[in-house]
Amino acid sequence: MRWVCGAALGVCGGALAAGLVGAGAAMADVKAGADAWGRGDYAAAIREWQGPAEKGDPDAQFDLGQAYRLGRGVPRDLSKAEALFAKAAAQGHVQAADNYGLLLFDRGERQTAMAYVKAAAGRGDPRAQYLLGIAHFNGDLAPKDWPRAYALMTLAQGAGLAQARAAIAQMDESVPLDQRQAGVTLAARLGQEAEAQRATQLAAADLADPTPVPAGRSAARPAPRPDDAVTAAVRTSAGSSPATAGADYARPAAPPKPASPVKPAPIITAKPATAPPPKPAPVVAAKPAAAPKPAPKPAVPASGPWRVQLGAFGVSANADALWAKARARPELAGHPRINVTAGKVIKLQAGGFASRESAAAACSALARSGLACVPAQD
Repeated sequence: MRWVCGAALGVCGGALAAGLVGAGAAMADVKAGADAWGRGDYAAAIREWQGPAEKGDPDAQFDLGQAYRLGRGVPRDLSKAEALFAKAAAQGHVQAADNYGLLLFDRGERQTAMAYVKAAAGRGDPRAQYLLGIAHFNGDLAPKDWPRAYALMTLAQGAGLAQARAAIAQMDESVPLDQRQAGVTLAARLGQEAEAQRATQLAAADLADPTPVPAGRSAARPAPRPDDAVTAAVRTSAGSSPATAGADYARPAAPPKPASPVKPAPIITAKPATAPPPKPAPVVAAKPAAAPKPAPKPAVPASGPWRVQLGAFGVSANADALWAKARARPELAGHPRINVTAGKVIKLQAGGFASRESAAAACSALARSGLACVPAQD
């Protein structure tokens, strides 16, 4: 197991114990550093980590790399952070490998970084999913694959990465509907694969470490919170398209060429749902005191050939949970739930939209509330 504590990006680590006296002392040093970091005593944490890091402890190297990356307890030095992440990554430290790939990408070593970025995306890192999604959209650092690009960006958006939301909005204007629908289905599968891969790696790390877990500590290193990933995410120019999103991450500084000859559809202003005309003010007149109020009429179900697809799930309970959240939105009032089965995947849709424009307007409004969807047709 690894000692852990909260940090601005991911988590602070602890020591790998090997059962030897020297290794036990190193573990104590790294744990003491993690505790000091958690208290905000960064200088003390650095002192505890330096010795084990010099002796090759990968957790100490990762933690010290985090300190240099963030500039806490030491002057900010990305070169030293990268070198420490590289040493820890070479010993199989997963989070160090993820950060190493992002730093390589940031300083222009993009081809070298892509192997790390792909691996991190496969483990569910939203920063890496964002970068790999852009690469598949542009077709420069990865084969052009718009369904996969849309799937990766959907996952990154779902994890809370703000840059992914802007990229998805631009992709909606360029990626054909059938490819977006394929991307939504693929996103569900990639998400399940990432969960399985993380579980396997955590189990393998625990089996490789014979040290018993001290009381009060968890053997599994928790996954980074979405907010932590957003904090360390790639820099993005406001309003940029997927072809240029991420600025120095996605393309050189030269002005980019259009990603596709297809002209993006104009942004559709969300139209308010059609409501019955307001009733005229009632004439003031004496009413019987006991007159009961009429029961409200049930909402008339909406009808039309267009739908919005909210997601694709391998587990029906997940579709039920999303519908329970989405059905309360006014954009879906009167629109019936539709389950479309595609193999083992359930596509969750809401039907009854009169036109593609009305479905797209509903998706735009839902996106602002954190619910992603794409227009679909019967």
